[in-house]
Amino acid sequence: METFSISGNLVDVHQQHIYPAEITVENNIIKSIERLQDRTFDNYIMPGFIDSHIHIESSMLVPSEFARLAVSHGTIATVSDPHEIANVLGKKGVEFMLGNGAKVPFKFYFGVPSCVPATTFETAGAEISAKDTEELFLEYDLKYLSEMMNFPGVLYDFTDVAEKLEIARRLGKPIDGHAPGLRGKDVEKYVSAGISTDHESLSLEEAEEKIGLGMKILIREGSAVKDFEMLCTLIETNPDMCMLCSDDKHPDDLVQSHINELVKRALAKGFDLFKVLRTACVNPVLHYKLDSGLLREGDCADFIVVDNLNELNVLRTYINGSLVAENGKSLFGSVHVEPVNKFEVKHKQISDFFVPAKGGKIRVVEALEGLLITNEIYAEEKSVDGNLVSDIEKDILIFTVVNRYSDSVPAVGFIKNFGLKQGAIATSVAHDSHNIIAVGTSDAELCSAVNKIIETKGGMAVVNGDNSLVLPLPVAGLMSTGDGFTVAEQYSLLNKITKELGTKLRAPFMTLSFMALLVIPKIKLSDKGLFDGTKFEFIDLQV
Repeated sequence: METFSISGNLVDVHQQHIYPAEITVENNIIKSIERLQDRTFDNYIMPGFIDSHIHIESSMLVPSEFARLAVSHGTIATVSDPHEIANVLGKKGVEFMLGNGAKVPFKFYFGVPSCVPATTFETAGAEISAKDTEELFLEYDLKYLSEMMNFPGVLYDFTDVAEKLEIARRLGKPIDGHAPGLRGKDVEKYVSAGISTDHESLSLEEAEEKIGLGMKILIREGSAVKDFEMLCTLIETNPDMCMLCSDDKHPDDLVQSHINELVKRALAKGFDLFKVLRTACVNPVLHYKLDSGLLREGDCADFIVVDNLNELNVLRTYINGSLVAENGKSLFGSVHVEPVNKFEVKHKQISDFFVPAKGGKIRVVEALEGLLITNEIYAEEKSVDGNLVSDIEKDILIFTVVNRYSDSVPAVGFIKNFGLKQGAIATSVAHDSHNIIAVGTSDAELCSAVNKIIETKGGMAVVNGDNSLVLPLPVAGLMSTGDGFTVAEQYSLLNKITKELGTKLRAPFMTLSFMALLVIPKIKLSDKGLFDGTKFEFIDLQV
């Protein structure tokens, strides 16, 4: 039975008090907390940070490698939705995440993905049925039903959606939401189904309306979408109804910071320390009934030591009484990974991407920096040899979604705001079914980039003529088996090269990965065609 003591200024979130104390840990549990008299310390002990909603796959790292980076920032747990790998591999994918995450001293709390496939309007690699949902809950004691993205299914009482919601309610599991722009009677019905959180509010007013109905708001600041500035005042006004999350965290960003950065930003705004820590540490434990410790006698010994309450430099991170990170470095190593995958598509020809011109207008997806939503705009056709082509001067570029699970005709559309002047980029990280998505300045460049992804059976690629760079992602076409810092460097280099080709987007691969996300309006591209996410129906490319 291992016993040790640690002293410092204890930040007691429950009593909202800071005082010098000695904490005694025995057998991974806080045995006692003794208040010390007439002692001063230059460090602070506080609960560890929890990301209340994240897809680990977005880091392009397997869970064990994600943990190695996260613990250095004081993260001790994540509420993780394995939705991405489940869309590729189903239950097998969820089991991979559970098994890999269990190999490191970190607290991964996985949920059961509720929307696999996310819609019936795209080709996914697997399905998680209502029967699978119940089996996953019972076999692995997963903590919650992951975000119910199919909000039309809730509103219109789709049978499979209703069955999954009923299973979660019967088993006493929290249900996560995903309802961008849902207001009024619609959001009331959505909440009445037992859905208790949301991280997709499009305005502060929308978030406040959802709080009024009893929903917890997860304030999101990730690599893809950044809502902190819009929603952060809720930390002051509704501290019991908020949590902090990243949703998607790319490796280059994870190397720099995690939830600790949001805590620092909130404190810099003058928000009350204890309200901030309630959102970053306490509320996830209470809402999801986690076994993470909150610095109380009898709790698991999960806590961090920081140098001060402004910069919050993390000196040490403890999980279950074990020192897992010190002075910005993880103290546990990488885990060997045997890749799992599903990639059946064969090489494509340039002619596969030809679309005959009709001499009219085309619908164009307008991508928006830092947002998942898109606009629908129109443009005059531009053609060569009778086929539609990119209009580089107007920044209207050809893009495609290619079914990775079997051979079929690629879907082709046009997109604005990628800004490429030459070359193309492609990735198999394409929410939510993770087919291949690519954008380019010509059919030839587009085809070349797609084939690079097919050759590696998943990854990210940038091509420019005969030059190319590929980051392989052999785990489900979503994650690397490599060291997290190396993956971060490779990803940063891909972005750098892409920007040299003309794009002004902060993270072009990230933006591209969401252009097939059909459940977010306005229009997106499925492997089956152009899709209206407001009406939930296919639409014609050519008007």
